[in-house]
Amino acid sequence: MDDEQLAVRARGLRRSFDDTVAVDGVDLDIAAGAVFGLLGPDGAGKSTLIRMLATTLAPDDGDAEVFGLSVTHQAPAVHPRIGYMSQRFSMYPDLSVLENLTFFATIRGVPRAELRGRAQTLLTSMGLAEFAGRQAMHLSGGMKQKLMLATTLMHEPDLLLLDEPTTGVDPVSRREFWRILAGLHREGRTVLVATPYMDEAERCTRIAFLEQGRILQSGTPAEIKALVPGRLLEVRTSDARAALPVVAAVTGVTSAHPLGDTVRVLWEGGDEPSASLTAALADAGIADATVREIAADMETVFAHLATSGASGRGTA
Repeated sequence: MDDEQLAVRARGLRRSFDDTVAVDGVDLDIAAGAVFGLLGPDGAGKSTLIRMLATTLAPDDGDAEVFGLSVTHQAPAVHPRIGYMSQRFSMYPDLSVLENLTFFATIRGVPRAELRGRAQTLLTSMGLAEFAGRQAMHLSGGMKQKLMLATTLMHEPDLLLLDEPTTGVDPVSRREFWRILAGLHREGRTVLVATPYMDEAERCTRIAFLEQGRILQSGTPAEIKALVPGRLLEVRTSDARAALPVVAAVTGVTSAHPLGDTVRVLWEGGDEPSASLTAALADAGIADATVREIAADMETVFAHLATSGASGRGTA
């Protein structure tokens, strides 16, 4: 991809904390206008990577460019182009919603003549207008996240760096937050969002899986799901925990992992999987099992990538 079409171009980014390598030689390209999802479990290195792109943390090695500007050598020029939203609620709790917006926008250099209009537009679009006078400490979890996003948008950045913005909020607030991100995408903004929620990957234009500081694979959601070999099956019984080792030992099963009250199975055998699996479970005293084939989802993809050690350069 032409560098002029990139919002982010990172090469060899590395960062350690004492003996722990948080980000290990990451290459990453993010196209301008993308909604790029950075997925992975806690401790995978997502926050460290985003903090380096936001210039709040210097890499030990490598560099990244944001719209052609180096985060290590041109940080002051990068700042106006980005909006960074951290995991923690960082608003002043005793200030009102509008006062927080005004304060942080002033720090970011938003012209006073434009400040009130921008604030009103953002508060209205996020459903916060009627709460403009409420102290931030009295907002719900979802409303606090929307306030932080509104504050991040006040200086109209081209790239949003969002570090797990929906963690800990209710499902309704999560859906509302993603509705807002979809609107920003339609406006042409570039969004890099870190999340531990695999279902949110479906809402991104491209995604990358991060594990132990390394990108396992990246691509569109459809491309990533196509990496899963064989057929994906769901085994449902009254005792999924007991069924797991039985299913995993059946010839033709390449992997098995629990998900809720089911067992997800990757099958590459030549025989009919339903008959083989139910027979093995019946022999183990589990007679109530049902087996059905399902489409691959991101939970299964990540489990496959993590166990197979798949690797690829992180490009978008």
